[in-house]
Amino acid sequence: MRYYLAPMEGVTGWIFRNAYHAFFCPMDKYFAPFITPNPDGGIGPKDLRDIAMEHNMRLTLIPQILTDQADGFIRTAKTLEKMGYREINLNLGCPSGTVVSKGRGSGFLAYPKKLDQFLYEIFSAFSQSDLKISVKTRLGKEREEEFEGLLPIFDQYPLEELIIHPRVREDYYKSVPRMEAFHQAFLQSTNPVCYNGDIYTPSDLKHLTDRHPPLDRVMLGRGIVTDPGLLEQIKTGTPITKERFQSFHDHLYHSFRDFFLPMSGERVVLYKMKEYWSYMIAMFPDSKKYRKKIERSQTLCAYEEAVCSLFSECLFIVRQ
Repeated sequence: MRYYLAPMEGVTGWIFRNAYHAFFCPMDKYFAPFITPNPDGGIGPKDLRDIAMEHNMRLTLIPQILTDQADGFIRTAKTLEKMGYREINLNLGCPSGTVVSKGRGSGFLAYPKKLDQFLYEIFSAFSQSDLKISVKTRLGKEREEEFEGLLPIFDQYPLEELIIHPRVREDYYKSVPRMEAFHQAFLQSTNPVCYNGDIYTPSDLKHLTDRHPPLDRVMLGRGIVTDPGLLEQIKTGTPITKERFQSFHDHLYHSFRDFFLPMSGERVVLYKMKEYWSYMIAMFPDSKKYRKKIERSQTLCAYEEAVCSLFSECLFIVRQ
């Protein structure tokens, strides 16, 4: 089984990836949050920092591009290729309203003819290149039945893999994944299929693989941010300890503090860490008052005190 880290905007950036990689079972691939092409094919400073080789030296990183314009994808992909990347991922899954309103991300799925032309152009542009192109997609914009028309389009092209999040755009991240639709896509696709969505425990993965025994690759996102030891537990059967979780947190926190504090001040560091705790707090089921202290902290000193109390006084439970 191959395991991938999902691209989560503002969450699975280079600091998180390196902290995770240093403390837990490494992923086979790490997918970077999406890059939106610039008109000249250049990459903005924030995105460039995230995918810089010096920030990802120990990782197999796959940059992701979000666009509905083939020329923009081609220019940006060529820039990434010159940087040394050999695989690029196309984002057809983002459900954000601002993205979808421009016909990008999962909004692009509503225009199958345009998508087909887009894929034709980008695969033609790299037909003499070793660059690999993968796709991360939802089942459709509004209805899962849309995928019946989308899959034959994907099947026309030699995708490195087709990563399917079995929801439609209108689901966002709510409701349950549409597993019957995924099952049919998995059976019918001529490209290798990777599953993505709602794997929070080893039991979740076992249920998935029992239903799809040939499945050989999965992408983990919110489940890993919630419990960074999830993949290790899947592989070894042993959950991580509170002490190891705390060591990971401290490393992550100090990495953000060391990088952002000199140029952006405490506010950015606090914002980033509070965002992670919106996921990680699930590991501490009796933490309501501590969660409020973390959310209300306005200084790093107050934040450190709140987190210290959480780790010393709350139960830590790893789900099976």
